[in-house]
Amino acid sequence: MKLISWNVNGIRAWSKKENTFSWFLKQKPDFFCLQEIKAESNQLTEELLETEGYFSYFESSKMRKGYSGVAIYTKHEPDHVDTGLGIKKLDQEGRFLALHYGNFVVITCYFPNGGGGPVRLKYKFDYYDAFLKYIEKLKKQKKQVIFCGDVNTAHNEIDLARPKANEKNTGFLSEERAWLDKVTSKGWTDTFRFKHPNKKDAYSYWDMKSRARDRNVGWRIDYFFTSPNLEKNIKSAKIHSDIYGSDHCPVSLELKG
Repeated sequence: MKLISWNVNGIRAWSKKENTFSWFLKQKPDFFCLQEIKAESNQLTEELLETEGYFSYFESSKMRKGYSGVAIYTKHEPDHVDTGLGIKKLDQEGRFLALHYGNFVVITCYFPNGGGGPVRLKYKFDYYDAFLKYIEKLKKQKKQVIFCGDVNTAHNEIDLARPKANEKNTGFLSEERAWLDKVTSKGWTDTFRFKHPNKKDAYSYWDMKSRARDRNVGWRIDYFFTSPNLEKNIKSAKIHSDIYGSDHCPVSLELKG
């Protein structure tokens, strides 16, 4: 089974760029999970809505047009779909989709950025806490769970080019990193670090204004996590830093069986 995740930073503009949507089609993943689509489904082309061989699901912001939003393309029709965490104040920005298949669940999530002052940082922490409760409930039910997306936090110093310079910046605050510590302490597997524990200079996001990608001054903030009962099935986990089309690059996961 192959899964790909990509923060596309606007699906309409992204899809018009060379080697973006066509790259996805060539990869033929079982699941293609997108974040920050910045569009409602009625704004999308027929090609994006009705992709041959795929079921597609979209969740958009209910507060602002052209903001946030997530999507999943899948070869497998789910039993049911969750479009939020079940908490109204956290579900207004279109950040969450979960596809349920009996005992198996795939989640894409565009986690909030903590920038913009204390209110947004608190919102991010509230979202983190609610999300962890959601996936922990699934884990207690013995579900096999994969969650992916833009977590908007680099976990450890190895996960960004300039850790010391960013210790007081959102995305690398100790409180944000502590949440990822909590996730892994509960048995969730960061699949990239599971396969590449010591790999340096491996990033999935770069600031476009400073042309940081040219110098690989980046952050690894896009992840695939699996529940403990799937760790043995992890075959490969990759960051496709050679693929352009957004300020993020795609990341992928392959599972055995």
